[in-house]
Amino acid sequence: MTSNKILVIDDTTVVRVKVREMLPPGNFQVLEAKDGVEGLNLILQEKLSLIMLDFLLPKMSGWEVFQQIQSQPDLRKIPLVVMSGRKEEVTEKISEPFEYFEFLGKPFDQKQLIGAIKQAMAKAKQPRHQPIQIAAVGTQNEAGESSVTKVTSSTDIQLLNEKVIKMQAEIDGLKKQLTQVVTFIKQKIK
Repeated sequence: MTSNKILVIDDTTVVRVKVREMLPPGNFQVLEAKDGVEGLNLILQEKLSLIMLDFLLPKMSGWEVFQQIQSQPDLRKIPLVVMSGRKEEVTEKISEPFEYFEFLGKPFDQKQLIGAIKQAMAKAKQPRHQPIQIAAVGTQNEAGESSVTKVTSSTDIQLLNEKVIKMQAEIDGLKKQLTQVVTFIKQKIK
């Protein structure tokens, strides 16, 4: 019987052992990597059922490993759990909601681990949006100089406009909060 392979990439031995011990007994094999380079090599060599990736790693960061996974369609299909003790380190690089992977905050218990794995499995089955393709169109002006214009589809433009509107709403909210904080501080200083 072939076993499912779970790769745990974490520079802390305790976390790797903890994951192994928390997983329910079954027909799977836990592989371990102590840094990003070792982890990426195992991702490329093995047929994995799940990747558990710490975001802060030596030699190659979890962010760099994540980018390598996302750049290859075959690897993007593997369920992924990103782990970190500080969620803000992840959200600095990858905005929420996390559509295609699950986040697991450290420290975690068995219930949280199993829940994250189940969510990662479900998210991996969701259809992926193709990355926005930008076509370059070459033109020549009256002086004979050529220039390149980027053209995107109307759907891509609509998606980007929706993101801009959402970001503007967030900025407005932050401005309001900042005004309230400044007013509060001024009152305290008087």
